[in-house]
Amino acid sequence: MNAGSGAAAEPDIQPDTDHPDPRVGSGSDQQSSLRESRQRVHSGVALMGNVGGDLNFLHIAASNDEAIEGFLKPRLREGPYPAEEVLGRLYGFVEPPSYARCRKALDSRIVLLRARAGTGVGTAAFALLTERHGEGGVVGLDAMADLSAWRPKAGRGYLLQGLPAASARALDDVRLAGLAEALRCAGAHLVVTMAQEVRLPSDTSRWEEAHAAPGPHEVAERRLRLLGAEGRLGGSQLDAALAHLASPEVTEYLSTHPLPGDAVDLSDGLRQSVETSAPIGSVLEDLLTGTESAARSALAQARHSADKVSLMAAIALLPGQDRTVIEHFATAMRPLLSARAAKTGLDGAPEDRWPDVLGPSFEDRLEAIGARRLAPCSSPADRYRYPVQPIVFSGRHRSATLLRHLWLDFEGMPEALWGALEQLRPQPGLHLAAGVAIGRVLAHATGPGALTQLHPFASSDDRWRRRLVAVALGELVQYPLVSGAVKEQVRRWSRSSVVLRCTVAETCGGSYGLARPAAALKLLDSVLDGSSPELDAKLRSAVSFALGALLTEQANHIEVLEAVTRWLEAGRGTPRHTLAVHLIHSMALSTFPQPGTPGAVRISLARTLECHPVQGFALVVLGLDDPATYEAVAQGLGRVEADSDMFQRTAFDHLLSELSRTARHRRGVMRFLLGRHRDHTNTSRRRSAS
Repeated sequence: MNAGSGAAAEPDIQPDTDHPDPRVGSGSDQQSSLRESRQRVHSGVALMGNVGGDLNFLHIAASNDEAIEGFLKPRLREGPYPAEEVLGRLYGFVEPPSYARCRKALDSRIVLLRARAGTGVGTAAFALLTERHGEGGVVGLDAMADLSAWRPKAGRGYLLQGLPAASARALDDVRLAGLAEALRCAGAHLVVTMAQEVRLPSDTSRWEEAHAAPGPHEVAERRLRLLGAEGRLGGSQLDAALAHLASPEVTEYLSTHPLPGDAVDLSDGLRQSVETSAPIGSVLEDLLTGTESAARSALAQARHSADKVSLMAAIALLPGQDRTVIEHFATAMRPLLSARAAKTGLDGAPEDRWPDVLGPSFEDRLEAIGARRLAPCSSPADRYRYPVQPIVFSGRHRSATLLRHLWLDFEGMPEALWGALEQLRPQPGLHLAAGVAIGRVLAHATGPGALTQLHPFASSDDRWRRRLVAVALGELVQYPLVSGAVKEQVRRWSRSSVVLRCTVAETCGGSYGLARPAAALKLLDSVLDGSSPELDAKLRSAVSFALGALLTEQANHIEVLEAVTRWLEAGRGTPRHTLAVHLIHSMALSTFPQPGTPGAVRISLARTLECHPVQGFALVVLGLDDPATYEAVAQGLGRVEADSDMFQRTAFDHLLSELSRTARHRRGVMRFLLGRHRDHTNTSRRRSAS
């Protein structure tokens, strides 16, 4: 099927798929003030050694296959935003003309910000809330939340991005006044962003403000001066970049491309120009190749060449992948294009000359479609390294615009793209590149069948295909207009076949789960509620991966531990109990994720008792009382007691006292305490005898 393009609004903050983010450094290197914080309207993403933006890799062994797992941090969250992410959003922030008015309006506790897409309204909302509650005080709300019934839980800055039209119609002045009073009592504030076409009841005008985009010159200049202040541009380079910014050709470009994202792209292009001595004309040409009209023109010129179209599709769908992967995809797609062509033999050699058996070189083919090779680099593979050469389009955003038109505007093209993907072998980063690209395309599709395109890969026995769907869903759910449909699809799959439940678990192990951890844990609970009493190996691997991904953020640890505790209390022989036993064995005897499986964060029984004593004590009590985990937990406690440093850090004496209080009602706890007493008594007797 070929889903038609729709009016799905894009989030205010979007990654750039064509070029890596030139910014480097951690949050600790950034300025702490609002003026020096980071405004990220675009953040680049490229793979196979050309990684920019926020990307984590975990190495997960599933069955006999070893795959490099990656996931992107979400742009929109339903929960607290990490402080470093907020700083990243505000890099180079420039106050828009409407900012002072919005700041004053927020004194009433609620601001409904109306804006056109791409004008930086999300960035402005983060800035408004950060002024009141700091970088660590911003909490995202579900776009589908009923604001008339919602109430704040703490004195934080709450942000709802992309208010749906149906929710807007349900608001009125009385409901908003009641919500404002609740926010005042909690010491909280709320900013809601909404599209220009969303209509509110007439009596809500006092809560509404119109957002205006900051000037593009100011945004570009601010970012260039920050690069100079950070030492990433020398004094002469900064002067040259600012001179280019004031030139007539750049001024003319910004007059027709006035959005903040355009200014961000321009500042990056100017930086590259002064670093490489590239003429300003080539910088502007690269920026223009990513426009909608340029994409349509390029496809029109290539429409009679299966070779050009297949190569363009490969680079658009798999930006930054190695040239061999690009060539394999193009080779697989060419016959699929020829099969759907109305005429054949268009590329055949004329009879009056010798046939070109060699054909054009790969470099010539890239040049013909406006693509290029990046410098060779090492793969991001964890256990071994091999050289790769990423392929990208020369212009910014060209991949995204080309793929969107190719996928949505031409009949039968989605089937050809999926068919070529099916013929690829798993490669590190392949599922991530294709998943992100497909997610962004489907965010613009319309109709009830748009998400059904994902089903064949979602129900595949190949894990990399399920991971591709998981990444696509994680990207899709960040678009408010389609997030509801995505959540419903995932909910249905969580109650379906084992393979589809594996896909749901994989989806929770990425941006989808990190954006809404509480909902992700509910989904994991659902996928473990299968009809089979035994836990399928693939499902155990998928759920374990999801939990490991959630644990990469400290804020999720308590919820994960409480979920494991609930699963351990489930009936023996159930999938939930089996998985909990596996996790507790890992935590008590070593760590989870297990040794040999690289992960950003590992938890152990000792660290849990130290950092989360309440949840750790609950796990110990249940673990000792369960025959399936008793030995592992007893060994883990013995190791903690034998280590003097960990003994102090876990307050082990207090733990023993609490265990003694529960021993009367817990046979396993009593067994542990009696066994420990017996061992200590025997040890004392042996010492006395010696």
